[in-house]
Amino acid sequence: GGGGQKVQSLGSGFVIDAEQGIVVTNNHVIADADDIEVNFSDGITLKATLVGTDTKTDVAVLKVDPKGHKLTAVKFGDSIKMRVGDWVMAIGNPFGLGGTVTVGIVSARNRDINSGPYDDFIQTDAAINRGNSG
Repeated sequence: GGGGQKVQSLGSGFVIDAEQGIVVTNNHVIADADDIEVNFSDGITLKATLVGTDTKTDVAVLKVDPKGHKLTAVKFGDSIKMRVGDWVMAIGNPFGLGGTVTVGIVSARNRDINSGPYDDFIQTDAAINRGNSG
């Protein structure tokens, strides 16, 4: 008898609220997870709890306890002011091998990809490296 093998999934994410320890990643990265850990670039690993998911947009919101750790939240741009041709970057940690940055431009705004109720996407030509989900 016994259970099946444990499977490990890796993905990137970002802190959106440093004080509360709120982290966003892709839903498919944490889907069906028994345990979730967040590894930070300074070598710290914190256990995370799942706050919520949206499968339609493939987004998952996690919470870590930031006590004793200095987290830094990303600063969001203003998508209303964004224009086609603006520079953008994709930052990730594909397969946990180390940080990567790719750059590109905004190719289109208000892109409808017929994926469901949310069809107002920003399209970019910045390469999203394999394993960079999150």
